Amino acid sequence: MAGDGADVTRGVRAGSVALAGVAAVLVGRRWQARWGATPDEVGATFPGDILLEAPDVVATRAIVIAAEPARVWPWIAQMGQGRGGLYSYDFLENLVGCDMHSADEVVPAWQQVEVGDDFRLHPEVALSVAVVEPGRALVVRGGVPMGEEAAPYDFTWAFIVVGQVDGTTRLIVRERYLCTQPWARLLVEPLQAVSFAMSQKMMRGIKRRAEHLQVDDDDGRP
Repeated sequence: MAGDGADVTRGVRAGSVALAGVAAVLVGRRWQARWGATPDEVGATFPGDILLEAPDVVATRAIVIAAEPARVWPWIAQMGQGRGGLYSYDFLENLVGCDMHSADEVVPAWQQVEVGDDFRLHPEVALSVAVVEPGRALVVRGGVPMGEEAAPYDFTWAFIVVGQVDGTTRLIVRERYLCTQPWARLLVEPLQAVSFAMSQKMMRGIKRRAEHLQVDDDDGRP
């Protein structure tokens, strides 16, 4: 009988540990999906949301940039492989052949962006620009194909620039995934950890560049 009691105790402890692990994963996932964003930003409707009305997975992340929107937008306008890059971990992206080179200057030739333009992630992989509101919003749409097969999900990636009364900017980045195959969520969910790591680096990269540009202008340097 004593042995049975010990087995029950061990079982309860093991179950508690398992539940705690699941809870930690869920809390971590929620934190990553809302990194830096306020509850109002998470619940807000932004340009591009209407493109996927009932997504299966959504992530809304945000960062404060100590620069006005006019200093932030040029870095967003020129994003993409073959243009300004993604301001993230170039060396990791280049391990899979992305040939990504994040710019440290605003290039006038890359400032024009229009609906229908390619937004390249790789020399052979491109999303499509779906929404452009100059100075405020850039939304791209598509998916990364699996070999010769189309992506098993539809995806929108929105970059929203929101000016604040104190002269700073909130940069909000929203990902929305709509699974078009029953098994696609098994692919999309694990990708969220990778997405978080790359996205927070990208947002910090934009912040650093926009704030540096603001300092240069204030100091009168070119």
